Amino acid sequence: MESRNFKLDTEWSMIHYPEKPNGFGILVVGDERHFVNNKGSFWTQNEGKRSLLNMWKHEGYTVFYSNLYGRHWGSKKAVDLAMSLCCHIIRNEILNNSFHVVAEGMGALVALKLFSQSDIKIRSLVLINPVFSLTGHLEQEKENKFFYKKLIAELEKAYEMDIFQLKEKLKCEEVASKLKPDIPVKIIHVLSGSRAYKQSKILKNLSDKWEKERLPVSISYVLPEKKLQVGSQTVQFFTKHEQVL
Repeated sequence: MESRNFKLDTEWSMIHYPEKPNGFGILVVGDERHFVNNKGSFWTQNEGKRSLLNMWKHEGYTVFYSNLYGRHWGSKKAVDLAMSLCCHIIRNEILNNSFHVVAEGMGALVALKLFSQSDIKIRSLVLINPVFSLTGHLEQEKENKFFYKKLIAELEKAYEMDIFQLKEKLKCEEVASKLKPDIPVKIIHVLSGSRAYKQSKILKNLSDKWEKERLPVSISYVLPEKKLQVGSQTVQFFTKHEQVL
């Protein structure tokens, strides 16, 4: 069996099995285009994602993910479901119970909140073009009225509150400050599009902060034409942090 689709809560999830398992699992938390249904997922239909998925499977990794209610933007219910998925995998699969996590874009908002959960162990974290701050993301999108209006509608749906309440809530939260000294983090920033260049400025400020705090964070910048390097970079990073079982 190469893969299996199943439901948790109301959401479809998917797990991919390697031909020769190495005993380690990868939780994937996708970006805005990510989806899972009863037949497949964004990772099986998109050529670039499928190539990355196949590389991980070839290296022996079991890969799993959930639809997470669509455009969740780091909502509590998305974090809770990601937790439930990890617990389901631990109960039903023969894997090391300390997972690698790969999160892209808004998926970083969920992945970083998993740090505070005691029920699962994160072995390492890879962030690809991450969104670290919803407040900062809202400010970025203000320049384009259409996308800004669309983003607000998605946020209100995901958090089940109006944007004014949400902005007050966000003032009390700073996800990027929740990195931990015992969990290695690799950030891969693909420099494609104006949003990516704006995010690189935010990343530069954060990296200065992490360096002062001596947190185990490494950052790689990748040009669009070199995107295929992402797969080998992630595998090298995972392998480096599998010495201790």
